[in-house]
Amino acid sequence: MVVATLRYRLNSVRETAALHQEIENKNPNERFKMSNSIVVTVIFTPAEGRYLDMVKALKAGIEEVHTENGCELYAIHDAPDGTVVMLEKWSSVEDLDTHAAGDPVKRLDASLVGLMAKSPLVTRITPIPAGEADKGQL
Repeated sequence: MVVATLRYRLNSVRETAALHQEIENKNPNERFKMSNSIVVTVIFTPAEGRYLDMVKALKAGIEEVHTENGCELYAIHDAPDGTVVMLEKWSSVEDLDTHAAGDPVKRLDASLVGLMAKSPLVTRITPIPAGEADKGQL
């Protein structure tokens, strides 16, 4: 479920990256360069009474994912509306695609069955650098 959702935006991510590259080419004095990294947000909505179980399932695989090639950030956060937001940052689309097709994601998908009220909302985003290099993008 998560894997299929992750894949649907790949073309728009690549198009956005190409647009950013075009902008950089026109502005060679930019303060910093667009990275090849990709950020993913995933919003998980727990089923009624299953919040703690869902969080436990999400936490279970994080350490393993942290060891995957290209993983720069993989973290979950509690949101005020009762959802859990996962933030991911990968060195490249290829690293993210490898992760999405891997065993840790398959185990995560299986562990979440029955714990969510609806499918997770997955969004792949690429940075639009602005301001200071260390603060203007994830």
